[in-house]
Amino acid sequence: MALLLPNMNHMKILFALILATMMMGCSSVVDPIEYGSDECHYCSMTIVEKQYASALVTDKGKTRKFDAVECLVNFIHENPEITANNLYVNVFDAPGKLVDATSCSYLISPMLPSPMGANLTAFSNMEQANAMLQKAPGKLYSWSELLALEKP
Repeated sequence: MALLLPNMNHMKILFALILATMMMGCSSVVDPIEYGSDECHYCSMTIVEKQYASALVTDKGKTRKFDAVECLVNFIHENPEITANNLYVNVFDAPGKLVDATSCSYLISPMLPSPMGANLTAFSNMEQANAMLQKAPGKLYSWSELLALEKP
């Protein structure tokens, strides 16, 4: 009696379909922020300002949106069980553009009030942050330094 073995091409197709199905449920793509209608996941305020919003994509592919970087940081501090695949912030030098939060520079300056009052602003790079620091004195932070603060 002959043993029937599955065709190798069929196995490859089946494997690709299973992999694609698994990945669809775990997307790491951020859902766009609908300014003026989306609500902050942390404080429930409507997200309005395109220079301060932020977002987190969980390991399950779910996007959490925030009206300010400080809301994102506070959410991360208060929810250590949530694993983030990606973190995004709007940057002051390109309003409405979501940028990888870990690659940005941050300025806390009373001359740049943010929506939740922490005076925390993200910049796409250190050069942009330093240029603003000359106009709005404060303190510069990297993402890891910002996360190390007890409360921004």
